[in-house]
Amino acid sequence: MSLNLFNSLSRRVERFEPQHQDRVSMYVCGPTVYNYVHIGNARGPVVFGVLARLLRRHYPALVYARNITDVDDKINQAAIDQHVPISAITGKFTEAYRTHMAALGVDLPDLEPHATAHIPQIIAMCERLIETGHAYAAEGHVLFAVDTYRDYGQLSRRSTDEMLAGARVEVAPYKRSAGDFVLWKPSTPELPGWDSPWGRGRPGWHIECSAMCEAAFGDTIDIHCGGIDLQFPHHENEIAQSVCAHGGKPFARFWLHNGMLNMDGRKMSKSLGNIFRIDEVLAHHPAEALRLALMSAHYRQPLDWTDGLIEQCVRTLDRFYGTLRDLADVDATVGSIPASVESALCDDLNTPQALAALSAIAAEARKAANTADRSRLKAALLSGGFALGLLQQNPAEWFARGTESGGLGAASIDALVAERQNAKQARDFARADAIRKQLAEQGIEIEDTPQGPRWKVAAK
Repeated sequence: MSLNLFNSLSRRVERFEPQHQDRVSMYVCGPTVYNYVHIGNARGPVVFGVLARLLRRHYPALVYARNITDVDDKINQAAIDQHVPISAITGKFTEAYRTHMAALGVDLPDLEPHATAHIPQIIAMCERLIETGHAYAAEGHVLFAVDTYRDYGQLSRRSTDEMLAGARVEVAPYKRSAGDFVLWKPSTPELPGWDSPWGRGRPGWHIECSAMCEAAFGDTIDIHCGGIDLQFPHHENEIAQSVCAHGGKPFARFWLHNGMLNMDGRKMSKSLGNIFRIDEVLAHHPAEALRLALMSAHYRQPLDWTDGLIEQCVRTLDRFYGTLRDLADVDATVGSIPASVESALCDDLNTPQALAALSAIAAEARKAANTADRSRLKAALLSGGFALGLLQQNPAEWFARGTESGGLGAASIDALVAERQNAKQARDFARADAIRKQLAEQGIEIEDTPQGPRWKVAAK
């Protein structure tokens, strides 16, 4: 089964083949750790984490890197405001990021390079660019000379005027051209800095990723991923400086970009003030439902984030876990990914189609009559769920989510459900109705099934 991916550089779906079978490289732009990330920042790690799992099934030698940007003007300002070194800021929020990604079922990358650990490589890349005429030093800065790279703008397909406006370029007397961007800049005494041939300073944002990619993978990587908002100027600048630093060799063979999350038709962003921090969202909704919501639209499309979407995802997981609960007496072993799920993911990571295939498997499993079919379909449901990072907990755990914090533990709920069943059998319907009402007030729904009563936490 071939793997086909939409390449933002060529603007078409292409069959993916790695440049080296013995080492497949994938790099995802990670967070700038100056604050807690919002739920929109999680879409890339979730969907590209699914891609990493898919790639590993086809190319076990995958090496997946996701960086940490731990030197940045926003980090510097936070450290100044709080009177602490930048490491106090970056350490806190790096750990928070890892915790929140783990809660959403995002696998750890193989490599997690930090920008501050690559200062020598950044300086060396700047020196090479100066030596080859693609960069120049001026007043303690090092700047990339955009006019020395004729393919600048190829990724974003923007005109020069659009690129200048989109980059919000700084007009500075030390620049040869308005579009030239900073590779290195001087640091005043209160700012973090490192010794360099151009004086004490710190790296620009774009050069960090290029140097980290080079250190991890060499001149050319197979796949580079990130949000569509990074396509310009960040990824465009990465390409320019990397290609020029490597004697014209391609920087990344495939570029994948995920769409943004929208609130009320507007992009979710800190600047617009319409964001939901991940820790805040996790406090009110099941993590697995949030993960499902982030995969509910094709990764390249924008995703409208609403309470209704999350409620729908909770109901979907209720059906999936309800199916697994009904099959609790059936032995099943997680094995190969169902062809319907795998083929959807191989078709440019089509998670909506993969989820539809998973729903079809669950529906078939609910109708299965003989033990062999029930076992086969349960295994398919679990295996398909694994490909998407879903359905990996015990059904009882899913349906009991949040009960301890709500005042009733799972054991107490079980006892009340049993008491209600006994009351119904004794034809004490008043008591049975009172128990149902008591549980409903605690956010617990009871479902009467042929197999007996089942309970679950109601969707919020």
